Amino acid sequence: MARIKRLTALALLASAGFCLWLLAPATFSDAHPQVSKLEKIAKSGKAAVCIWPEYYAISFKNPRTNELEGIDIDLARELAKELKAEIQWVETTFATFIPDLQTGKCDIGMFGLASSLARAQAVEFSRPYLVASSVGVTRKDHAKLKRWEDIDQKGIVVAVALGSVAEPLMRGYLKSATVLAVQPPATREQEVMAGRADILVTDLAVAKKLESIHPWARSLYPKTKLGNWPYAYAIAPGDQVWLNWINLFVETVKRDGRLATYAKKHGLETMLE
Repeated sequence: MARIKRLTALALLASAGFCLWLLAPATFSDAHPQVSKLEKIAKSGKAAVCIWPEYYAISFKNPRTNELEGIDIDLARELAKELKAEIQWVETTFATFIPDLQTGKCDIGMFGLASSLARAQAVEFSRPYLVASSVGVTRKDHAKLKRWEDIDQKGIVVAVALGSVAEPLMRGYLKSATVLAVQPPATREQEVMAGRADILVTDLAVAKKLESIHPWARSLYPKTKLGNWPYAYAIAPGDQVWLNWINLFVETVKRDGRLATYAKKHGLETMLE
């Protein structure tokens, strides 16, 4: 009888343990469920948007008015309207936006981010809304640079923004010229104006704006497109609910004409995806 009781007790313990093992995954995973940014924004009424305020026509802080302007500033405001949230602008750079997203400093990056394979290892990208390619901006009085083909020669210094997609592209493309990666608060145009660089490489948005505000600026275009960078919005990885909503937002502003309206407003029609 005692032996039977012991066997019965062991069977009950084994059964209980088996049941606990079945329940354990649900119990432990439910203890700390991930809360989507979408839910957090809905509760707080605030959306933190990372921008680079030096990006002409995209996310630019106008020094004359101290106001933000550009296509992604306008679209961020549209996004906030859809979320019924207040925007908290968070200034970042191409070199620091990834940790800013990963640490939760901002909920989304909206400043003409090119969705590259290298960046996609650290953040998740929305569907694209613009497509960019390379444009060079030099001084009108530069004796050696008259065409794009004149760039790749010894002694020529090409300025690119540190951490931008132009940096690895130009390092791979140029054989004789020198690449200068410019880190904020310095800017590529300052380097060209001061003569420390001969030309800067950027996209159409920046090139057009530089020509409009600097009498010295002249753009050089490759004969064939160099680089084909889809611009998208970026978020920290692992939040599919938030990413789905952003993708729907991108498709919505494409369909209802808001994207085209703001592209035309800032002279970026040729960049429409």
